[in-house]
Amino acid sequence: MVKPRAQMTEVAMYSPGKPVEELQRELGLSRVIKMASNENPYGSSPKARNAMMEEMENIHFYPEVTAPVLADALSKHLNVSSDRFIFGNGSDEIIRMLTRTYVNPGEEVVMAEVTFPRYRTNVFIEGGVPVSVPMRDGTHDLEGMKTALNERTKMVFVCNPNNPTGTIVGEQELLRFLESIPPDVLVVLDEAYYEYVHSGDYLESLEYLDQFPNLIILRTFSKVYGMASVRVGYGITQPEIVQELLKGKEPFNVNRLAQVGAVAALEDNEFLENTLKKNKEGRMYLEDAFKRLGLSSFPTHTNFIMVDVKQDAAAVHESLLKQGVIIRPGHVMGYPTMLRVTIGTEEENEQFSRALEKTLEAMNV
Repeated sequence: MVKPRAQMTEVAMYSPGKPVEELQRELGLSRVIKMASNENPYGSSPKARNAMMEEMENIHFYPEVTAPVLADALSKHLNVSSDRFIFGNGSDEIIRMLTRTYVNPGEEVVMAEVTFPRYRTNVFIEGGVPVSVPMRDGTHDLEGMKTALNERTKMVFVCNPNNPTGTIVGEQELLRFLESIPPDVLVVLDEAYYEYVHSGDYLESLEYLDQFPNLIILRTFSKVYGMASVRVGYGITQPEIVQELLKGKEPFNVNRLAQVGAVAALEDNEFLENTLKKNKEGRMYLEDAFKRLGLSSFPTHTNFIMVDVKQDAAAVHESLLKQGVIIRPGHVMGYPTMLRVTIGTEEENEQFSRALEKTLEAMNV
């Protein structure tokens, strides 16, 4: 057997939330809800769906390599010049482009200890050294991350809001951190959940692109826009960095349907506002339910909540599965007594809270 690269022997396949269909087959359940993968429970914009269906007429053509129409639409939407955008098959692919383009073997990349796992994986695959800094109350310890920098550091990842904790770092704290990073170290701000943030103490990073030429901002259409399956992520940075990333980008990585769907999604403010309104209502419902059960949770600025159930997360996860509820257990993310639950529809939130209460009652007997 041909041996893979040494790094690949130590990399595990990404493990997503358990599929609904799989759990239905395993347990013979007719009703299963999935609150594990931070998908939009309200679907996607009707305008986006219609645009993608119309584009089916052209599926025999390759898509445009740099998605110029989408770049122009985002340029108008965000008031950023179109040459600052790089598009990926989800923002995960842009993370891979970044490590492929900039991380040499032996160079270090600093990140939080509990954050999006693909940072670590992609750094490791390229032969880089992931440097993890412990969290502080579920939030990035920016001072600790700054201390971890040295002459071998090539890149820093800050997930803001952070996945899986849902927390943010304050505006001034993040700004001071950016000011402290040497110009030859790339700073990647992953803002996949940007639209959900409901705090005035949040750095509007787009305003600082010119002040920090080493800044790269990642966003996506997978979350609030509900387009997870078609895979459209984007980075915003200096045109010179975009040109370097394009060299290693797969030629037709964002398909035609995804490109036109994303453009149409930007035009549907009604869908966006409705999603944010319902997400807020769901967040408040779940936070109240947790308080009633005597449970604490991290303050979230996303479409998910990480709650401490004060029990073995794996056991609670298994009990919820038997009741037809799929969540993400915290023991696989460094929090052995916590669950990460996606904020669902009103009906889903109620079913989850009932199942959780039933589980905790049985465990505390």
